[in-house]
Amino acid sequence: MRFPVRRDILLGLSAAALVLAACGGKSKDAAETGLKRVEATKVLRIGLEGTYPPFNFQDKDGQLTGFEVDFAKALAAQMGVKAEFHPSPFAGLLGALESRRIDVVINQITITPERMAKYDFSKPYTVSGIQIITRKDQTGITRPTDLKGKKVGVGLGTNYESWLKANVPDAIVRTYDDDPTKYQDLKAGRIDAVLNDRLVAADFVKTSPDFAASGPPFAAQGMGVAMLRDPAMKVAIDQAIATLRANGQLAAISTKWFGSDVTE
Repeated sequence: MRFPVRRDILLGLSAAALVLAACGGKSKDAAETGLKRVEATKVLRIGLEGTYPPFNFQDKDGQLTGFEVDFAKALAAQMGVKAEFHPSPFAGLLGALESRRIDVVINQITITPERMAKYDFSKPYTVSGIQIITRKDQTGITRPTDLKGKKVGVGLGTNYESWLKANVPDAIVRTYDDDPTKYQDLKAGRIDAVLNDRLVAADFVKTSPDFAASGPPFAAQGMGVAMLRDPAMKVAIDQAIATLRANGQLAAISTKWFGSDVTE
Protein backbone atom coordinates (compact mmCIF):
# COMPACT_ATOMS: atom_id res chain seq x y z
CA MET A 1 0.00 0.00 0.00
CA ARG A 2 1.32 3.48 -0.90
CA PHE A 3 0.93 6.22 1.66
CA PRO A 4 0.44 9.84 0.60
CA VAL A 5 3.34 12.14 1.39
CA ARG A 6 2.36 15.21 3.35
CA ARG A 7 3.13 18.43 1.51
CA ASP A 8 4.22 20.22 4.70
CA ILE A 9 6.89 17.53 5.29
CA LEU A 10 8.19 17.95 1.75
CA LEU A 11 8.39 21.69 2.21
CA GLY A 12 10.23 21.23 5.50
CA LEU A 13 12.75 18.86 3.96
CA SER A 14 13.34 21.24 1.07
CA ALA A 15 13.97 24.12 3.42
CA ALA A 16 16.38 22.03 5.48
CA ALA A 17 18.25 21.03 2.35
CA LEU A 18 18.62 24.68 1.36
CA VAL A 19 19.95 25.56 4.80
CA LEU A 20 22.48 22.70 4.72
CA ALA A 21 23.58 23.67 1.23
CA ALA A 22 24.10 27.25 2.34
CA CYS A 23 26.06 26.16 5.40
CA GLY A 24 28.15 23.83 3.26
CA GLY A 25 28.96 26.67 0.89
CA LYS A 26 30.00 28.88 3.79
CA SER A 27 32.19 26.11 5.24
CA LYS A 28 33.86 25.57 1.89
CA ASP A 29 34.47 29.28 1.46
CA ALA A 30 35.94 29.48 4.97
CA ALA A 31 38.18 26.48 4.33
CA GLU A 32 39.47 28.07 1.13
CA THR A 33 40.67 31.21 2.88
CA GLY A 34 43.97 29.67 3.91
CA LEU A 35 45.55 32.83 5.28
CA LYS A 36 42.55 33.47 7.54
CA ARG A 37 42.91 29.97 9.01
CA VAL A 38 46.64 30.52 9.59
CA GLU A 39 46.04 33.88 11.24
CA ALA A 40 43.24 32.49 13.41
CA THR A 41 45.21 29.46 14.63
CA LYS A 42 48.64 31.15 14.61
CA VAL A 43 50.01 27.98 12.96
CA LEU A 44 51.45 27.50 9.46
CA ARG A 45 51.21 23.79 8.55
CA ILE A 46 54.19 22.93 6.35
CA GLY A 47 54.58 19.84 4.20
CA LEU A 48 58.07 18.46 3.52
CA GLU A 49 59.76 15.09 3.06
CA GLY A 50 62.04 15.12 6.08
CA THR A 51 64.43 12.78 4.24
CA TYR A 52 66.07 15.22 1.80
CA PRO A 53 69.39 16.52 3.15
CA PRO A 54 70.64 19.19 3.33
CA PHE A 55 67.21 20.77 2.79
CA ASN A 56 65.14 18.84 5.32
CA PHE A 57 66.09 15.71 7.27
CA GLN A 58 66.31 14.21 10.74
CA ASP A 59 69.45 14.75 12.81
CA LYS A 60 71.01 12.11 15.08
CA ASP A 61 68.43 12.95 17.75
CA GLY A 62 65.51 12.49 15.36
CA GLN A 63 64.80 16.22 15.10
CA LEU A 64 63.94 17.87 11.80
CA THR A 65 66.73 20.10 10.55
CA GLY A 66 68.14 21.49 7.33
CA PHE A 67 68.07 24.62 5.20
CA GLU A 68 64.33 24.49 4.53
CA VAL A 69 63.50 23.78 8.16
CA ASP A 70 65.42 26.89 9.21
CA PHE A 71 63.88 28.87 6.35
CA ALA A 72 60.35 27.71 7.21
CA LYS A 73 60.77 28.65 10.87
CA ALA A 74 62.07 32.10 9.91
CA LEU A 75 59.24 32.53 7.41
CA ALA A 76 56.57 31.60 9.94
CA ALA A 77 58.12 33.86 12.59
CA GLN A 78 58.12 36.76 10.14
CA MET A 79 54.41 36.09 9.53
CA GLY A 80 53.80 36.10 13.28
CA VAL A 81 52.85 32.41 13.49
CA LYS A 82 54.39 29.07 14.46
CA ALA A 83 55.81 26.55 11.96
CA GLU A 84 54.23 23.09 12.24
CA PHE A 85 55.90 20.39 10.13
CA HIS A 86 54.11 17.49 8.44
CA PRO A 87 56.62 15.05 6.87
CA SER A 88 55.40 12.97 3.92
CA PRO A 89 56.87 11.17 0.88
CA PHE A 90 57.36 13.63 -1.96
CA ALA A 91 54.68 12.03 -4.15
CA GLY A 92 52.06 12.78 -1.47
CA LEU A 93 52.97 16.38 -0.65
CA LEU A 94 50.84 18.16 -3.24
CA GLY A 95 47.97 15.77 -2.50
CA ALA A 96 48.15 16.77 1.16
CA LEU A 97 48.01 20.39 0.03
CA GLU A 98 44.95 19.76 -2.14
CA SER A 99 43.15 18.00 0.71
CA ARG A 100 44.00 20.97 2.97
CA ARG A 101 45.86 18.89 5.52
CA ILE A 102 48.70 21.39 5.13
CA ASP A 103 48.85 25.06 4.16
CA VAL A 104 52.07 25.12 2.12
CA VAL A 105 54.78 22.84 0.77
CA ILE A 106 58.41 23.84 1.36
CA ASN A 107 60.43 21.06 -0.22
CA GLN A 108 62.43 22.37 -3.18
CA ILE A 109 59.31 22.40 -5.36
CA THR A 110 60.41 23.59 -8.79
CA ILE A 111 58.25 26.35 -10.23
CA THR A 112 57.05 25.06 -13.60
CA PRO A 113 54.29 26.27 -15.96
CA GLU A 114 52.39 23.02 -15.36
CA ARG A 115 52.40 23.47 -11.60
CA MET A 116 51.64 27.19 -11.84
CA ALA A 117 48.48 26.33 -13.76
CA LYS A 118 47.22 24.54 -10.64
CA TYR A 119 48.93 26.12 -7.62
CA ASP A 120 50.21 29.47 -6.41
CA PHE A 121 53.93 29.86 -5.78
CA SER A 122 55.96 32.35 -3.80
CA LYS A 123 58.91 34.13 -5.33
CA PRO A 124 61.86 31.68 -5.55
CA TYR A 125 63.80 31.18 -2.32
CA THR A 126 66.53 29.05 -3.95
CA VAL A 127 67.88 28.90 -7.50
CA SER A 128 69.50 25.69 -8.61
CA GLY A 129 69.76 23.23 -11.50
CA ILE A 130 69.72 19.53 -12.31
CA GLN A 131 72.82 17.44 -11.60
CA ILE A 132 73.73 13.97 -12.92
CA ILE A 133 75.09 11.68 -10.21
CA THR A 134 76.95 8.49 -11.12
CA ARG A 135 79.21 5.93 -9.47
CA LYS A 136 82.67 7.39 -9.01
CA ASP A 137 84.30 4.73 -11.18
CA GLN A 138 81.80 5.26 -14.00
CA THR A 139 82.61 7.16 -17.19
CA GLY A 140 80.72 8.31 -20.24
CA ILE A 141 77.77 10.05 -18.58
CA THR A 142 78.40 13.76 -18.18
CA ARG A 143 75.66 15.41 -20.28
CA PRO A 144 71.91 14.98 -20.70
CA THR A 145 72.43 13.42 -24.14
CA ASP A 146 74.54 10.70 -22.50
CA LEU A 147 71.42 9.49 -20.67
CA LYS A 148 69.90 8.03 -23.85
CA GLY A 149 69.28 4.33 -23.40
CA LYS A 150 70.48 4.50 -19.76
CA LYS A 151 68.54 3.53 -16.66
CA VAL A 152 68.09 6.76 -14.71
CA GLY A 153 66.74 7.06 -11.18
CA VAL A 154 64.50 10.00 -10.26
CA GLY A 155 62.10 10.83 -7.43
CA LEU A 156 58.51 9.90 -8.18
CA GLY A 157 56.48 12.97 -9.14
CA THR A 158 59.50 15.28 -9.14
CA ASN A 159 60.57 17.83 -11.71
CA TYR A 160 63.47 15.51 -12.54
CA GLU A 161 61.06 12.80 -13.66
CA SER A 162 59.07 15.17 -15.89
CA TRP A 163 62.21 16.83 -17.29
CA LEU A 164 63.78 13.49 -18.17
CA LYS A 165 60.65 12.18 -19.90
CA ALA A 166 60.27 15.40 -21.88
CA ASN A 167 63.90 15.93 -22.86
CA VAL A 168 65.46 12.46 -23.05
CA PRO A 169 62.62 10.20 -24.21
CA ASP A 170 65.07 7.36 -24.93
CA ALA A 171 66.13 7.17 -21.27
CA ILE A 172 64.80 4.30 -19.16
CA VAL A 173 63.12 6.04 -16.24
CA ARG A 174 63.17 4.43 -12.80
CA THR A 175 61.10 6.23 -10.15
CA TYR A 176 61.64 6.10 -6.38
CA ASP A 177 59.76 7.26 -3.28
CA ASP A 178 62.96 8.15 -1.41
CA ASP A 179 66.60 9.06 -1.99
CA PRO A 180 68.38 6.19 -0.16
CA THR A 181 66.83 3.45 -2.30
CA LYS A 182 67.84 4.97 -5.61
CA TYR A 183 71.43 5.41 -4.44
CA GLN A 184 71.49 1.80 -3.29
CA ASP A 185 70.39 0.78 -6.79
CA LEU A 186 73.00 3.06 -8.36
CA LYS A 187 75.76 1.57 -6.21
CA ALA A 188 74.61 -1.97 -7.07
CA GLY A 189 74.56 -1.17 -10.79
CA ARG A 190 70.80 -1.63 -11.17
CA ILE A 191 70.63 1.90 -12.61
CA ASP A 192 73.26 3.97 -14.43
CA ALA A 193 72.64 7.46 -13.04
CA VAL A 194 70.50 9.58 -10.75
CA LEU A 195 69.14 13.08 -11.37
CA ASN A 196 68.85 15.43 -8.41
CA ASP A 197 69.21 19.04 -7.32
CA ARG A 198 72.76 20.35 -7.81
CA LEU A 199 72.83 21.61 -4.22
CA VAL A 200 71.73 18.23 -2.87
CA ALA A 201 74.31 16.52 -5.05
CA ALA A 202 77.16 18.78 -3.90
CA ASP A 203 76.38 18.00 -0.26
CA PHE A 204 75.78 14.29 -0.90
CA VAL A 205 79.06 13.49 -2.66
CA LYS A 206 81.07 15.09 0.16
CA THR A 207 80.16 12.20 2.45
CA SER A 208 79.51 9.48 -0.14
CA PRO A 209 82.85 8.41 -1.68
CA ASP A 210 81.22 5.87 -4.02
CA PHE A 211 79.45 8.61 -6.01
CA ALA A 212 80.33 11.68 -8.05
CA ALA A 213 78.56 14.72 -9.47
CA SER A 214 79.12 14.11 -13.16
CA GLY A 215 79.38 17.05 -15.54
CA PRO A 216 78.01 20.57 -15.04
CA PRO A 217 74.47 21.24 -13.77
CA PHE A 218 71.85 22.16 -16.35
CA ALA A 219 68.21 23.34 -16.68
CA ALA A 220 68.35 26.21 -14.18
CA GLN A 221 65.29 26.24 -11.94
CA GLY A 222 63.76 28.34 -9.19
CA MET A 223 62.10 26.76 -6.15
CA GLY A 224 59.19 28.37 -4.35
CA VAL A 225 56.70 27.84 -1.54
CA ALA A 226 53.71 25.99 -3.07
CA MET A 227 50.16 26.75 -1.93
CA LEU A 228 46.57 26.52 -3.10
CA ARG A 229 45.07 29.47 -4.95
CA ASP A 230 44.93 32.19 -2.31
CA PRO A 231 46.10 35.68 -3.36
CA ALA A 232 46.23 36.88 0.24
CA MET A 233 48.42 33.96 1.32
CA LYS A 234 50.78 34.49 -1.62
CA VAL A 235 51.14 38.19 -0.82
CA ALA A 236 51.83 37.45 2.87
CA ILE A 237 54.45 34.82 2.08
CA ASP A 238 56.13 36.91 -0.62
CA GLN A 239 56.32 39.88 1.75
CA ALA A 240 57.83 37.70 4.49
CA ILE A 241 60.45 36.30 2.08
CA ALA A 242 61.27 39.82 0.85
CA THR A 243 61.83 40.93 4.45
CA LEU A 244 64.05 37.90 5.20
CA ARG A 245 66.05 38.71 2.07
CA ALA A 246 66.35 42.41 2.92
CA ASN A 247 67.42 41.89 6.54
CA GLY A 248 69.99 39.24 5.65
CA GLN A 249 68.36 36.27 7.38
CA LEU A 250 67.79 34.35 4.15
CA ALA A 251 71.41 34.73 3.04
CA ALA A 252 72.64 33.76 6.52
CA ILE A 253 70.58 30.56 6.52
CA SER A 254 71.88 29.72 3.05
CA THR A 255 75.50 30.35 4.05
CA LYS A 256 75.06 28.15 7.11
CA TRP A 257 74.06 25.17 4.97
CA PHE A 258 75.83 25.75 1.65
CA GLY A 259 78.73 28.10 2.35
CA SER A 260 77.28 30.67 -0.05
CA ASP A 261 74.06 32.45 -0.95
CA VAL A 262 72.05 30.17 -3.25
CA THR A 263 68.79 32.08 -2.84
CA GLU A 264 69.05 34.33 -5.92
